[in-house]
Amino acid sequence: MRTRNIDKENLVKKRSIELIVKEGLEGFSMNKLAKACKISVNTLYIYYKDRDDLIIKIACEEGKLASDIMTSEFDCNAGFEEGLRVQWKTRYKYFMDKPLLSSFFEQLQSSTYQYHFTEATNGYKDMVSRFMQNAINRGEIDDLPLEVYWSIAFAPLYTLINFHHRGQNPAGEPFKMNDKLLWKTFDLVVKALKK
Repeated sequence: MRTRNIDKENLVKKRSIELIVKEGLEGFSMNKLAKACKISVNTLYIYYKDRDDLIIKIACEEGKLASDIMTSEFDCNAGFEEGLRVQWKTRYKYFMDKPLLSSFFEQLQSSTYQYHFTEATNGYKDMVSRFMQNAINRGEIDDLPLEVYWSIAFAPLYTLINFHHRGQNPAGEPFKMNDKLLWKTFDLVVKALKK
């Protein structure tokens, strides 16, 4: 029986993410992955049972890593504006540093793999829910459904990051994100949510 090679396994994960972002989940196959990694298809089956197992394991692993990074500086007992600022800062840095993961996560969230990805990030979602409830209890924000809160609190950030990664705004003009625009948008979000 062949043993696992950590470097090869990391290469498989990296190329999987690249291919999924480039070709979409529907265009991703074990054969394409093996070719991209310059290994035999049989080698992939040392690490994963099949295509679904590979995608689920990578989604869970990357989701957990992202969740851990985003909670590393976050205190769910912080004041609303301060806590939201930390969330924006860590999310912004993470997705600007890892543009492929931003696109990879987007694809997962609109696929049948969403459940597995969501399960891997439950710790983070629990912290954000506690943070939101603490802010409601202190009278800093209105009691909103989580979906409404999330849409107002984070959709502007993710939209700007997506424009940046595409290199253009909705009008097709060149766009590059910067800190001034980030924090101006943040101020508007805080204004919209705070009582």
